[in-house]
Amino acid sequence: MDGFAAVDFEFARQVLQRGIAALYVVAFASSLNQFRPLLGEQGLLPAPRLLAWARSSGSRRRMLHPTLFARLAYTDRRLVILCWAGIGVGVLLVAGIPQLAPPWVPLVCFLALWGGYMSIVAIGQTFYGFGWEMLLLETGFLAAFLGSDGEPPATAVIVLFWWLLFRLEFGAGMIKIRGGREWRDLTALTYHHETQPMPGPLSRQAHLLPRWFHRLEAVGNHFAQLVVPWFLFAPLLGLWIAGPWPAIVGAAAASVVVATQTWLVLTGNFAWLNAATIVLAFSAIGIPGIGAVSAAPASDAPWIVDGIPLYWVVVTSVVAVAYAAISWPAARNLAAHRQLMNASFNRWQLANAYGAFGTVTKTRVEYVVEGTLDDDPDAATWLEYGFKGKPGDVRRIPRQVAPYHLRLDWLMWFLPLGRSLDDWFTTFLLRLLEADAATLRLLALDPFAGERPRWVRVVSYRYRFSTHAEFRELRVRWVRDRRRVLVAPISVRGSTS
Repeated sequence: MDGFAAVDFEFARQVLQRGIAALYVVAFASSLNQFRPLLGEQGLLPAPRLLAWARSSGSRRRMLHPTLFARLAYTDRRLVILCWAGIGVGVLLVAGIPQLAPPWVPLVCFLALWGGYMSIVAIGQTFYGFGWEMLLLETGFLAAFLGSDGEPPATAVIVLFWWLLFRLEFGAGMIKIRGGREWRDLTALTYHHETQPMPGPLSRQAHLLPRWFHRLEAVGNHFAQLVVPWFLFAPLLGLWIAGPWPAIVGAAAASVVVATQTWLVLTGNFAWLNAATIVLAFSAIGIPGIGAVSAAPASDAPWIVDGIPLYWVVVTSVVAVAYAAISWPAARNLAAHRQLMNASFNRWQLANAYGAFGTVTKTRVEYVVEGTLDDDPDAATWLEYGFKGKPGDVRRIPRQVAPYHLRLDWLMWFLPLGRSLDDWFTTFLLRLLEADAATLRLLALDPFAGERPRWVRVVSYRYRFSTHAEFRELRVRWVRDRRRVLVAPISVRGSTS
């Protein structure tokens, strides 16, 4: 680093800008495919209804986060236009085209992604209530100030990315230490691979590894999240200490983060959380001599400071000071006994608190939705609806879907953890009875091929991964036992059974 300019972090900037833009493309594509049946005009939780409530009786302030739809009435058509616009801008940034212009051009592009996606999250209700939504918003805002290819990245902005990664990793580590006993006695990973929201193709193999390996996993997790994040700031020492060691230490810390997150990618599906963390980790990897900017001679012009235009130095410095000010609640939260997990302290979803899996579910309960064409539900043949990501068919290998986010499947995992069924789920069952085409497209299997079922019901099962012996005998990935009928047969053509 060289004062205001992080001259050795050109490669880091390229990864950050293009990687974050790619994640926005995935996020907008996810919304394009899923928002309308979940939250659109005829969705399970219609966004227009939320906006109407927020406008009633002068209560617009009740909207927690800004959204274009607060002033511009929501329609499914406008949602589609917004998503395609976000995808288009994201693709341009991935290709590096706006970065060839002055720094204000990528600034405008990333702020457009940030504002556009926040407009969706603000009305997304429970289907957008995930920590990686606010993480994507925060990364998009910070990426706006990384500048363009014509000047080195600003040191202040690179440091803000380290601070974000520190909050993300250290916050997750502290929430575990303060959470369930299973993290302190090192048994958490004995359960997690099996009970996580959406297992991946290798989750069963990971679950069947020896217990001593799961204990090592827990120890490695604590080391990666509680110790390693402190060393992300080591490159700052390069301002005062000559030699390669500060940069080497920072790169080593980033490498540990990348390695642990890659293991999580291989063994689970957490939307873009792990991919975003990997991209953020590259912010701590400084490589001298990468890019033409790093080799550019210093300018004596007063409007150029360490190779950066003076106006851009002012902009990035103001952003850094303001960010330090709004970061106080998140910093205080890290030391709080009752630490908040995935919390935003301002309307703009900046300088947030992060964390995940403070406790680990010990058993896996799945709600299986079934339907029948028969008139008599008591003597009926019941067929299961298949979901794209969540477990259902015991013979099916779990899919790899991340970084794509299957919102309906994730909410299905949360249902057994609640005390009652959510309103959206009741509407979902009614949509199945209507054979609603948009809702059925959210599923992997409609056993009735578009025909309306006579009845639907919900059955609760306990799932566990099959052992090696059970797989050899039965060729199943899951073993399940029927618990009870959770929702008795219901029909739109008659009374509930």
